[in-house]
Amino acid sequence: MMQQQNSYSASGLQDDFGRRIAARLSAGTGDMPYEITERLRAARAQALARRKLSVTRTAPVLAMAGGNATLGFDGDGLGFWGRIASALPIVALAAGLVAINVVQNEYRAQEVAEVDAALLTDDLPPAAYADPGFVQFLKTSSERSQ
Repeated sequence: MMQQQNSYSASGLQDDFGRRIAARLSAGTGDMPYEITERLRAARAQALARRKLSVTRTAPVLAMAGGNATLGFDGDGLGFWGRIASALPIVALAAGLVAINVVQNEYRAQEVAEVDAALLTDDLPPAAYADPGFVQFLKTSSERSQ
């Protein structure tokens, strides 16, 4: 609640500052010819209209409900390009996950191929690895070598 009041007071300070500048500029126009003062008045009116238009389009809306604050955009929202830009991180994440999956599958296939190549080029036949006595043979041979 305190932060919300601070943002309103900052906006109020900006408006007050703008009013003081406008008063200063208006005070100095008494000595100018009528055409120049009218052009300045029209320019001020255009600037104020543009400022009001830009503030209404881009000003965020702060909605508070149940102790939670939600920041959103009134009216148009993000627009087409804003939605595209907000979807890009999701697309990049999905592409990254697919790339990681492809690389890991390739790595696993390469490991399996290396194991198969080692088994097929070994002196022992592949059936020897499935024999229960082979495990006992490996244990006794490793004990002898130590």
